[in-house]
Amino acid sequence: DINEKRIEQAARNTQVMRHPRQSLCTFGVTNVRYYLVTEPSYAELTGDVTETVIREGRVVAQRPRIVTPYYLANLEGFSSDARTYFDMLANKYGPDSPGLFYTYRNEPGGLNIVSDNRVEVINKLNDEIDRKNDPLASIIKGEDDLWDVSLMRFIFELTCGSLQDNLRQLEARGLLGTDSCGVPIDARIRIEKMFQQVSRGERKPADLESEIKAWNLFEEYQDRFFSLFRSR
Repeated sequence: DINEKRIEQAARNTQVMRHPRQSLCTFGVTNVRYYLVTEPSYAELTGDVTETVIREGRVVAQRPRIVTPYYLANLEGFSSDARTYFDMLANKYGPDSPGLFYTYRNEPGGLNIVSDNRVEVINKLNDEIDRKNDPLASIIKGEDDLWDVSLMRFIFELTCGSLQDNLRQLEARGLLGTDSCGVPIDARIRIEKMFQQVSRGERKPADLESEIKAWNLFEEYQDRFFSLFRSR
């Protein structure tokens, strides 16, 4: 498939020129500012590489969640191929084997085209980040027509670089363990927090219901869940 080959090429050609100096937060939200630097796509036609495209934005990483293959298989929004993969994980590692699930949101900012080549732009951006002393700023060199692939490659590297530190901190707090039902301790804590948020009107009951059902715990929590509506 030519499209897949092109995507693979764009991913290979992506370089993270400046990594964030901090890993993703284990117990909170992380905001990573990125500068994605590319040569304009029309440069291939004109042969002029004296201009550079700079895309600014933020990648917002939510607190990593401890999940299991069973939990992932019960989440909505995944294709049948993805569910088959989750089943394969469950068969290989066990349905209750814990892992980390990262969720991200891209918040694009401005787009500028400047009259400098990429090397000059990257040097100037590095100087600017140093002046601002932003430990979570990053610079990515990518390809213009598939810049979002370059961003995804950066997110993948960011996740891999944070994984061990996140796991170590979670294990130190005893959150990687599971209870007699095979549910991670961290998930139980998350459900309790969601109950409190729903009762205060800070979260939709549907979010709580989906979380409980994904863990196959609705029968256990249903009386408490329905009591939320009786108390209103």
